[in-house]
Amino acid sequence: MNKSKRPFTKSKRSFRRRLPPIQSGDRIDYRNMSLISRFISEQGKILSRRVNRVTLKQQRLITTAIKQARILSLLPFLNNQKQFER
Repeated sequence: MNKSKRPFTKSKRSFRRRLPPIQSGDRIDYRNMSLISRFISEQGKILSRRVNRVTLKQQRLITTAIKQARILSLLPFLNNQKQFER
C-alpha cells in the first residue's frame, strides 16, 4: 500500500474576509435608513446577529434604532406584500 506522508492536510483555500457591515464612521440611529434597512429581512423582521455579522453592542443599537423607526412610522412593522386571490 502506498501511504502518503501527510494524510490529514487541509486544502489551502484562499478566502477573502468579509468586510464588516458597519464601518467606524457610521452612526447607528433611527434616522439612518440606508444603514438600518440592511438589517431587516424581506418580511420586515430584524435579522439575527450571526446573519448580520455584527458585535453584540452593535446589534443592540441596531435593534433599538429599528424599533424607534417603526414607532415613528419610518419603517413598517410587517411587510406583507402578498396578493390575495379569490
